[in-house]
Amino acid sequence: MEFTAGGRFEVRMTRADVGKRVSVRQLTGGGPGTEKFTDTVGVLTSWDNGVLLITRRTGESVRIPEAAVVAGKVVPAAPARRRGPAATFEELTRVCARAWQPVESEPLGQWRLRASSGFTRRANSVLPLGDPGVPLDEALARVRQWYGERGLPPYIQTATGAEGTQEQLCAELEKRDWWPEVTAELRVGALARLGDQEGPGESAVSRVRLDRSCDPPWLQRYQRSGVPGPHVLHVLNSGPSVWFASVPGETGIPAAIGRCVVDGRWAGFMAVEVDPAHRRQGLATAVMTALARRALEEGASAAWLQVESDNDAARALYEGMGFAVHHRYHHFRSS
Repeated sequence: MEFTAGGRFEVRMTRADVGKRVSVRQLTGGGPGTEKFTDTVGVLTSWDNGVLLITRRTGESVRIPEAAVVAGKVVPAAPARRRGPAATFEELTRVCARAWQPVESEPLGQWRLRASSGFTRRANSVLPLGDPGVPLDEALARVRQWYGERGLPPYIQTATGAEGTQEQLCAELEKRDWWPEVTAELRVGALARLGDQEGPGESAVSRVRLDRSCDPPWLQRYQRSGVPGPHVLHVLNSGPSVWFASVPGETGIPAAIGRCVVDGRWAGFMAVEVDPAHRRQGLATAVMTALARRALEEGASAAWLQVESDNDAARALYEGMGFAVHHRYHHFRSS
């Protein structure tokens, strides 16, 4: 925080700084002797009616009464602590979208409406990369209508926490009673590290079978689709170069599965699932290693994956594999 020569706090920001990254200190507490300072860092997404709205990297919105602000300033973007490959938000978002291609889509300006009979929000949500070409309220009305015609809830996929992400759009959606139903992390890592599995785990890798399509046993292990219809198969088989991995199980249903989409320098990993009876045997790592080696053969060098923010076990696994958070994305739903 900034101090004057006399040791007093200063507020060095104005309403003109909406959209910039700021650091704000507020005074909290119930009365004399109980006061304390709380610091908030994030994007200043609005400053209206005596309230500052700040969106943190996690997507959390913090409302601060103007009267409680004792210091504040614009701060530079968070220092890079990159452990994985360099990538922009827009590049990664487009790569991820190509890995979950919808059954049908329609442009709305620079937004894209996507639907796949409800299978995975990633293929049943608006991808708002740019200007919808009409005022926001009109765009949202069109979104509600389009999804309503298909008997689907309206979702808009947004992102926070990286340069060029959509903190201001998130704030505008919240003002209009749209709320994030699910938040997930987009993580990136070096592909070669995944393919370098050696030692005891190598025997598990040798058991992994790779195919270009998902067969009925693979779908039986997959826990996200219920009874798979044509729309599920369409989405799962979409992508520039798609591979399915499975580890044979005793009952004919795989003990573990995974999916990888190779797209230029990127390899995306998804649908990694292990039979509860076979967990803690290194099968998830084996599946990802086998897929990584195939992606390396196709010329990829970088890896990405998506994991929900409350999935602590999966986050710990991927952290150990060298995957670092690039940004977070959220599926906003109209209330």
